Amino acid sequence: MDMIEPNITGLFIFALLASVGSLGVLVLSGVFPLATRPELKRPVGIGLIVLNLLLLAAVLYGTISFGLNELRWTSMVIVGGMAFLFTPGLFNAWPGKWRDGVAGLVTVTLGLGATAYLLGSIA
Repeated sequence: MDMIEPNITGLFIFALLASVGSLGVLVLSGVFPLATRPELKRPVGIGLIVLNLLLLAAVLYGTISFGLNELRWTSMVIVGGMAFLFTPGLFNAWPGKWRDGVAGLVTVTLGLGATAYLLGSIA
């Protein structure tokens, strides 16, 4: 039983954080190159992309530091890999306009902002 993660609550929090981070990576990878997304070339689109990149960096940094402080590294690797593996299924369940346009970026901005707030309140 010593091999099982003793901090189950922390493991669930880490899984949620890793899933949000993976979803953010998927959505942001779809906006590049900007030549393929003319609706995002406007200043509002560029601002959303920059804000999402900053929030994503903060969430990924906070997720990794939370995992290092609360979990065993083996649990981090397994749960982080599972989140990265299964998050595309959630991404594909979204409507097309959420995946490819400004609505998707706004949704991810709100999700990343709420996650960054959660990370700030945990720390």
